[in-house]
Amino acid sequence: MKRRYPGESLQLVEMLCTDKIEFGGNITSMNTREQIHALSEEMLENLGKLVAVDSQLGTPSEGKPFGEGPAEALEIGLEIARELGFKTVNLDNYCGYAEMGEGEEIVGIAGHLDIVPVGGDWTYDPFKLTRDGDHVYGRGTTDDKGPVIEALYAMKLLKDSGVKLNKRVRLIMGCNEETGSKCMVHYNEVEEELSCGFTPDANFPCIHGEKGYMSMMAYSKNTKIISMNGGFVSNAVCDCCTTVIPVETGLKEKLEATFADTKLQEYKVTEENGQIEIYAKGVPAHASTPALGINAAGVTFECLEKAGFDDDFVKFYNTHLGTSCDGAGVGLKCEDAYGDLTFCNGIVKTEDGVISCTIDIRVPVTLKEADVRKMCEGRLEDENGRIEIEEIGDPLFFPRESPLVEALYKAYVDVTGDTEHEPMVIGGGTYAKSLKNIIAFGPEKMGMDYHIHSADEFILVSEMEEAVLIYMEAIKNLLAI
Repeated sequence: MKRRYPGESLQLVEMLCTDKIEFGGNITSMNTREQIHALSEEMLENLGKLVAVDSQLGTPSEGKPFGEGPAEALEIGLEIARELGFKTVNLDNYCGYAEMGEGEEIVGIAGHLDIVPVGGDWTYDPFKLTRDGDHVYGRGTTDDKGPVIEALYAMKLLKDSGVKLNKRVRLIMGCNEETGSKCMVHYNEVEEELSCGFTPDANFPCIHGEKGYMSMMAYSKNTKIISMNGGFVSNAVCDCCTTVIPVETGLKEKLEATFADTKLQEYKVTEENGQIEIYAKGVPAHASTPALGINAAGVTFECLEKAGFDDDFVKFYNTHLGTSCDGAGVGLKCEDAYGDLTFCNGIVKTEDGVISCTIDIRVPVTLKEADVRKMCEGRLEDENGRIEIEEIGDPLFFPRESPLVEALYKAYVDVTGDTEHEPMVIGGGTYAKSLKNIIAFGPEKMGMDYHIHSADEFILVSEMEEAVLIYMEAIKNLLAI
């Protein structure tokens, strides 16, 4: 692979005039925009085929490591690619890829076809692509079935333009990004390393760093709470929670008063048969940005304490977890030049009289595992509860001036004209941590909430068309480095 050095210009014009890489026409011309627009309905039709499949993690079976849904989505994705004229390979239903071009080096694009559980109160059928003006609704439209289609059509248009490639361009379709990325572990075991590339599974303009990941579990030791259940995934804020506690004189009225003074979307306190049931509905948010949500379980614990419900685990939760989203309760509050640590409680459940809570933490890119462990040492247990560290994952970081970041950022700026937004570091985790030499690149625009991991997830048709053009330019730039 030809390497460039920090600060070196791309020299794309020079590269594209050589006999190594030839492009038929100006990709950024109005003609290309019109071509993309003309393909819009076809892209949506194919996206609808993918959205129709419930591809969340299922029960493994022979030849289907992630269950029926992901395997079906993969086969549909590969079939779409074959119909568009690409060579396809299915890697044991862990993942697969569509490929064009020749050469030893591979420009890789890695997207995923699995989804999180539906959850929430949908206005539209999550498994039926529904268009309302520029909005198209359905689970996976933005995360990440839509971007897979965008990248596939970017490749198609480059192929149809008569481009001669000195490298292979490979779109990888994974099936387990949302629940561990085991699909990419398998890819790394059986396939070649990518020379460079991107994953269309985050934000524009591009992501040059991803925070480290840390997962914990909190457990009660003693509690009067009869049951408490809320949340549906560990990597999203617990947005709904139902709690049952024993009746105490005047407690119902006190609880109603405390819940009335919260920012919950909805709550209900009922008393029957010697028990009080509390339903709380907060606001969903991804674990990388928990401050944008309202943790229904966290608010419930706060209200229980304010109402005078004396309970060991209530005290533990409010002291060690709380609703601040900064990890201060376990000594982890910190930040670096690229962002602060975030702390998210996703799932709360009762089993055999023990309450357990998942904790998803995104760690600043400059912190090492040893640093994190030392910070929370001695802060994870008291007489009322305990917290166990389950996993710590390393961060990902490419310098802002690296050739890969430059190439992708240039593609975004050239198409959009947006120079206000700069490459950034995020708290989310993508395939970039599983595959070498790639970073996250689109499709989300800054300041827009696409309802990812929540109800009524959507994609904009206009942005979908623009993303195809951006990804075409990105592939061109990556071929030149």
